Amino acid sequence: MLVDFKTLPETSRIWIYQSNRSFKESELQEIEQNLINFIQEWTAHGSELEAGFEIKYNRFIIIALDQTNASASGCSIDASVHFIQALEEKYNVSLLDRMNVSFKQGEYVTYKSLQDFKKMAKEKAISKNTIVFNNLVASKQEYLEHWEVPASESWHSRFV
Repeated sequence: MLVDFKTLPETSRIWIYQSNRSFKESELQEIEQNLINFIQEWTAHGSELEAGFEIKYNRFIIIALDQTNASASGCSIDASVHFIQALEEKYNVSLLDRMNVSFKQGEYVTYKSLQDFKKMAKEKAISKNTIVFNNLVASKQEYLEHWEVPASESWHSRFV
């Protein structure tokens, strides 16, 4: 069951998928409709899942699941991964590669391989104050408070 992302409790489980490029406006409209359709049909062992989504910076797909009434099962998580893989194929993007880093450079969101990020840190092209996206957050509360943070406050700190 699709619910407004903003109304989901802070304990909701979260999944963040970062794209290796920004989505075009026409793609965003299609992706939003695909997300609506997927979440409306998303179930775990026959129980409806109460979930919502948002897309940030035309690049990040964030899905949140209220596990109060029904939790995600292995099959429902598999279904969500297959859905994301279908988006990857349709839009020729990478959404599941966790070995890449997104961070802000001014107003822009930059996407680099972890190797390039480490190199930039060594060259002082990024610092402990660089705003990074910690896609490892697991709950909506963590997402709201610790997703977009200075590198010094994230797992990225070991490189800066």
